[in-house]
Amino acid sequence: MSQGPWSHHRSAALADDIDFEIKGQELQFVEIELDPGESAIAEAGALVWKDAVVGMTTVFGDGSGGQGQGFMGKLLGAGKRLVTGESLFTTVFTHNGSGKAKVAFASPTPGAILPLHLAELGGTLICQKDSFLAAARGVSIGIHFQRRMMTGLFGGEGFIMQRLEGDGWVFVQMGGTVVERTLAPGEQIHVDTGCLAAFTPSVDFDLVMAGGVKSVFFGGEGLFFARLTGPGKVWIQSLPFSRLAGRMLAAAGGTGQNAGEGSILGGLGDLIGGNR
Repeated sequence: MSQGPWSHHRSAALADDIDFEIKGQELQFVEIELDPGESAIAEAGALVWKDAVVGMTTVFGDGSGGQGQGFMGKLLGAGKRLVTGESLFTTVFTHNGSGKAKVAFASPTPGAILPLHLAELGGTLICQKDSFLAAARGVSIGIHFQRRMMTGLFGGEGFIMQRLEGDGWVFVQMGGTVVERTLAPGEQIHVDTGCLAAFTPSVDFDLVMAGGVKSVFFGGEGLFFARLTGPGKVWIQSLPFSRLAGRMLAAAGGTGQNAGEGSILGGLGDLIGGNR
């Protein structure tokens, strides 16, 4: 497996470390190489292919092995996944043979698969509800509630986001091109609410008005921006799937594309351009 910016070779000093390589450009998949006894977990339906010696088991919950409280613990873990838009079940892939074996998972939407090592991020990542794709076994998938009322109502992802915890590799799917920003203490950036993909818990997530009345009604950017205050890391996606789906629906309905489509003037632009 070649070493590159989207690949990694395991460290013998880390028991839960895995080899992987992300292949492709806009329609990517991640290829994970397992040693005997190693396991990876993935979202249901994410599998592309696997070697025959890799066994597949569907489990109730997130497959992290961290809910050791019997049925109720598993039910709680599965419930957390359900409210974040994921399936009640997770698939665990374990190398049951000898030598090396590979398994590959793909994102269901155009964009990028981002590999993140949770131990390097303090053990926790907050991300959009449907971003989890796969991980080394031991990563748990929970929920993160927005404490501020306005942030929950208008923050793009609602009150509930995903909370990924552990010390291993996790692979999250994001739309379009992904940019990573490291914010210094007190440093702020404004991001379109739908383009906010993930951030570390040390980052403060709040909302700020998107300019004056004219900008709100005619700017096409909505009422609020996400205001992110450091310290910490932020990941920004250029094309949220909701935006892509909205434009596909608009095109299918014959509304066409115009520069002012996100504003009140969008309908007038359709009439002038002959799209209606």
